[in-house]
Amino acid sequence: MKTISAPFSKEELKSLKAGDFVNLSGRILTGRDAAHKRIVQGLKDDTLPFSIENQIIFYVGPCFKDGKITACGPTTAMRMDAYAPTLFDSGLLAVVGKGDRGDAVYESIKKNGCVYFAAIGGAGATYGKAVKSYSVVAYEDLGTEAVYEFYVEDFPVIVAIDADGNSIYR
Repeated sequence: MKTISAPFSKEELKSLKAGDFVNLSGRILTGRDAAHKRIVQGLKDDTLPFSIENQIIFYVGPCFKDGKITACGPTTAMRMDAYAPTLFDSGLLAVVGKGDRGDAVYESIKKNGCVYFAAIGGAGATYGKAVKSYSVVAYEDLGTEAVYEFYVEDFPVIVAIDADGNSIYR
């Protein structure tokens, strides 16, 4: 099991290979469909209220109870396929979700030297325990689909698609 801390560099990502088990620690952003639509629009009209450069986005809508995250299971990544190439081209380094990706995402990952990490569906409570703190970054009106910043420790993922385009799915 490898351990890496976010933010990380493209050089660190290139050392990861499809199938590697990784524990992530550090700062990661969250976002799902509605947030991705706004992020891409913000990039297009230069109104994005935060930087995605050198960031990692976890496809999740966290569950809260008494101000704490109780669960945060991954969302099906293919739902973000329409947005992912634009984000990778704009400096995003990695994403976390579940399931395979479309051909355009594979090409964008290879072109930009990025990584797609898979998280295990049904393990939301485990992932919730790895979130040590959080805050809203943007689009608070979207509720659980807002962009959050999580600080995570020992967040378990698998390298699903590495920077060379190798995949656990294909």
